Amino acid sequence: MGIIETVNEIIDPLLIPLDYELYDVELNGGILKVTITSDEGITIDELAKLNREISSKLDEEDLIKSKYTLEVSSPGLERKLRREEHYFGAISERISVKLGPHVEGERRHEGELLGIDEMILNLKTSNGSEIKLNLSDITSAKTVYEWEKNPKPGSKISASGIS
Repeated sequence: MGIIETVNEIIDPLLIPLDYELYDVELNGGILKVTITSDEGITIDELAKLNREISSKLDEEDLIKSKYTLEVSSPGLERKLRREEHYFGAISERISVKLGPHVEGERRHEGELLGIDEMILNLKTSNGSEIKLNLSDITSAKTVYEWEKNPKPGSKISASGIS
């Protein structure tokens, strides 16, 4: 069993009684990034407390022999989509996808994720066309948060919408 799987097994029991869910674990270049989510949201104070608890538990287990930095965070507005369950959680959301170099044609796509059927993503692009992408061809993907445009300075509409 690899380090990521073992870290998952160590962290899950800490989160379940607190109604948190482990979203992802990533070990890259000496940084162990643990991403945690909750239906109720998660505050910075809660993340700091979880960071201390997870750090303590990982120190007890002495799993990672080399020096590393632990980062505990929430997925954020634009979250990475790495596992199949991440994609299922992003249905009806706008996503950005990058395909591997082995795929011919356009390698970057953005649109609304309509669904997943047998490892095939159904994506509706901004021009209204639907495309199907094989999950195994995707090298990176994330949700895309659409920011509202602020009114131009000096316009007659205030932030409250009253002129």
